[in-house]
Amino acid sequence: MIRTARPEDAAALVPLAAATFPLACPPDALPEAVQDFINRTFRLEHFEAYLADPDRLLLVADRDGVLEGYTMLVFREPSDPDVVGAITRHPSAELSKCYVLATAHGTGLAGDLMLASIAAARDRGAAGLWLGVNNENAKANRFYEKHGFAIVGQRWEDDFVRELVL
Repeated sequence: MIRTARPEDAAALVPLAAATFPLACPPDALPEAVQDFINRTFRLEHFEAYLADPDRLLLVADRDGVLEGYTMLVFREPSDPDVVGAITRHPSAELSKCYVLATAHGTGLAGDLMLASIAAARDRGAAGLWLGVNNENAKANRFYEKHGFAIVGQRWEDDFVRELVL
């Protein structure tokens, strides 16, 4: 079941984020750098703050009380100049996170999360939904293209900027 994350989900989101983030890293990413990023970024206090932020919406894939995936939408205009110059629809929302456990790959769960995220962005009045994805992450790029996200630019970190017109 896809549902809106609740404050009590914060503790379960930490290990979920830690388990899923490496799946999206470029093939040449150093394991110690990935782990350092996880340790600094996916902390309980960060997820508590995300869940309390009215400009963010986290959706989770909950299977019998076990979280198997999540997305995070950010309802603020971007500040990154590369993104600002690339996206065409306003107001925009960012799909900041879209991850499912490796064991859920190929089950349709990521697609369900994506469709729920797109609907949520529309419901909040976004005219466009954008994301950044590493240009070497072929699997993620195929997934986003399948869901209608077109490449509209590139960021300095070798990320494609993709946008979906809602």
